[in-house]
Amino acid sequence: MDAAAAKYIGAGLATLGMIGAGIGVGTIFGNFLSGALRNPSAAASQIGNLFVGAALAEALGILAFVLGFLIFSAQV
Repeated sequence: MDAAAAKYIGAGLATLGMIGAGIGVGTIFGNFLSGALRNPSAAASQIGNLFVGAALAEALGILAFVLGFLIFSAQV
């Protein structure tokens, strides 16, 4: 396999982490909504945890995108 082709494959696989981030954020918000509908009085105390979890999931997605871009732009 050519080194340039391996670079493109590696960059593509690294950016697949964005898909994982989208799935993670959807799961976080979906489970929060489910819990809030079951117990509305506890939803207000959990909103901070919701946003921290979503921010961490998005940060991992952005990290995967940056790593994919770095792999793509590396000199071979």
